[in-house]
Amino acid sequence: MYLEIVSPEATLFSGEVTSVTVPGINGEFQMLKDHAPIVSLLQAGWVKFDGNFEIDEDYAGYFKKSPDGKTALEINSGTIELKHNKVIVLAD
Repeated sequence: MYLEIVSPEATLFSGEVTSVTVPGINGEFQMLKDHAPIVSLLQAGWVKFDGNFEIDEDYAGYFKKSPDGKTALEINSGTIELKHNKVIVLAD
């Protein structure tokens, strides 16, 4: 599935991933390929994803490795939309 993470400043990440985990306002949840369409608000926490991808070196400093080995980006809040295996995270 395709993931795009957009902040007010720039598109921080775009690429193919195998899973995405986000801090929803009612708790953390994960999305995999062929997940049902969803729109949700996000709270402060970590957007975590994994797969075989490269992060643009201009934005690599924003990302860390989580204890479970996934790539993670800390956010303050945001919105997520998933439709047709395309995930868009609008993050603050």
